Amino acid sequence: MASSQNDLGLIVYAPPLSGNGDRTLTIVHGMERALPGLNLGWTTSEEEDLRALPFRDEWLVAQGADGVLPFLCNNDDEHVVTIAGWENPNGLSAEGLPHLEIHADLPLDAPGISAAMDVLEAIAEGACAFWGHVTPFDAGVEIAEQTSPTLSGPPAPPRGLPALKLPDAIRAPEIPHRLGWLNYWSAASARAIGFPDPARDADLISRARRTATDGWIVQLTQAPLDLDHPGHLDALKRAYERFPEIGGRTVP
Repeated sequence: MASSQNDLGLIVYAPPLSGNGDRTLTIVHGMERALPGLNLGWTTSEEEDLRALPFRDEWLVAQGADGVLPFLCNNDDEHVVTIAGWENPNGLSAEGLPHLEIHADLPLDAPGISAAMDVLEAIAEGACAFWGHVTPFDAGVEIAEQTSPTLSGPPAPPRGLPALKLPDAIRAPEIPHRLGWLNYWSAASARAIGFPDPARDADLISRARRTATDGWIVQLTQAPLDLDHPGHLDALKRAYERFPEIGGRTVP
């Protein structure tokens, strides 16, 4: 059940679970509430066969105590939804501290698109995330090239997008490494990049909403981001120009 071109890919970055298995329950229950009818009641066996979890919540708490959010899915080949999270020993910034990285996939269809903002908010807030995003698979691949080094050394981003720095050159974990279609910025992240500024962010604010913890969900384009669409590409470039702190492009 790997990501495909028909997926919306979600990634959030958060502090480690540190033995708090209850956070895994908050994340998974929140995702299920955000996507009506979703039941993340299956995982995979060592043979990669689907295995039902009759006592899922108890199992999740135990796994969370070990610092992971194990792979879960909905056992629906027509509308695959998945989530998994693990502790990444590498730092999000020059501080070098480990972090929790959560990945989820939603179908790039009408129900998935409609629920994507709620799903991002539920997972990010449940994880106490620093920042995160939801982006269609194709656009996400090209955005990843903004930080991927080439054989000759530095990144060579496509479509005139700016090159972004690697985490060890970013001054704090709250600073997003990149943009996506839907962006979650915690209160600390929003402060770090200077959002919102009513004088400069009226367009973004019109498609944004504040979360219960004073974070923000910020939507770059009305429809899912498509970099073959000139208006979408321009919106992404404008956002990078507006927030030079993203990707470590300013000097501390």
